[in-house]
Amino acid sequence: MLESYGYTLVWSAATVAFILASSVALGWVARLIVRWRGGSQIHQQNAFAGYAFAAPWMVGFVIFVLVPVAASLYWSFTVYRLPNPPQWVGVQNYVRLLTDDPNFRAALVNTFYFVLFGLPAQLVVALLLAILLNQKLRGERFFRTAFYLPVILGLNAAVLLSWVLMFNANNGFINTLLRMLSKKSTLFNLLLRAFIYANESLNAFFLGLQSGNFTLFEKTISAFPAAHRVPLWLQSPLWTKTSIVLLLVWSCGSMMLIYLAALNSIPPEFYEAAEVDGATRWQRFWKITLPLISPATFYNLIVGMIAIIQMFEQPYVLLRDSPTVAQSSYTVVFYLWRATFRFNEIGYGAAISWILTLIILVITYFQFRFQDRWVQYDLR
Repeated sequence: MLESYGYTLVWSAATVAFILASSVALGWVARLIVRWRGGSQIHQQNAFAGYAFAAPWMVGFVIFVLVPVAASLYWSFTVYRLPNPPQWVGVQNYVRLLTDDPNFRAALVNTFYFVLFGLPAQLVVALLLAILLNQKLRGERFFRTAFYLPVILGLNAAVLLSWVLMFNANNGFINTLLRMLSKKSTLFNLLLRAFIYANESLNAFFLGLQSGNFTLFEKTISAFPAAHRVPLWLQSPLWTKTSIVLLLVWSCGSMMLIYLAALNSIPPEFYEAAEVDGATRWQRFWKITLPLISPATFYNLIVGMIAIIQMFEQPYVLLRDSPTVAQSSYTVVFYLWRATFRFNEIGYGAAISWILTLIILVITYFQFRFQDRWVQYDLR
């Protein structure tokens, strides 16, 4: 134990010495460059101080970001399985990914599903909550805290395991509540059955896209659900994606705050003038509110899309005890983790990460490219 403690002290001292040395070295380089350009003594001192204080971050960025990025790019062109050294294979990993890996195609379809349905649901619910809080209701602070609490809690393992209990098909809180309401109200029972039918048909279609076999889809759309039936949230591949979408909606508090700030920044004179002109509440919302909060929508769209594409914790924790069902909700990042750490294919996992990076960059580029068509940054 003393020997281990000694090693820790040595490495700590070496790290501090390295940081100090890099700070002084980078500061002197900056000072010499300023002197070579004819800068005054004060400018030289300012350059030394600035770069010396910035050096720890810059060195950390190089060591912990640039070097791993470069290494992963190299590994993506290799077959790399520990403890064997990497072997160069060119674009073989990328060809395998795009042409001969049905699991990657399934992960792409699942990720597309979450972006297509989870992100709009987050945006709509966040906007509705922000509009509700913007009405200056009694207890606004309480509701604002309650709606933001899921963000504070985060989607960590403890929270997700709590949702596993609530999603239990037999005695979970959600299905217990649905059974009670379904027995008390014929209308609610009919609406629940319609929701189950629509959801299972949609998810059966996406499962068909993954496998190329639409037999389950044809079977699902041919029969309406029986009375008093409840969703099989984490027990059926027809419901796992919906469960994760509900979790995404539950954690939309950050988007809500962004929308609330945007709503508070709209001058009330705009609404007063529109009301004088005879505009209805819907017209005021459509012609004033939506255009003026479009920058907030754009921000939430970018951040939310990237977060969903990088989603890992939800399918990993929720479905870890059901590997056959879990495959229906694999995301690209989950498949990346599975290939890299479970099957020890580091080179293949690196190729997946670069394909994912390219997808994010392309989608983000087009979002910024066409933002001028619908995002309004001024109040004129």
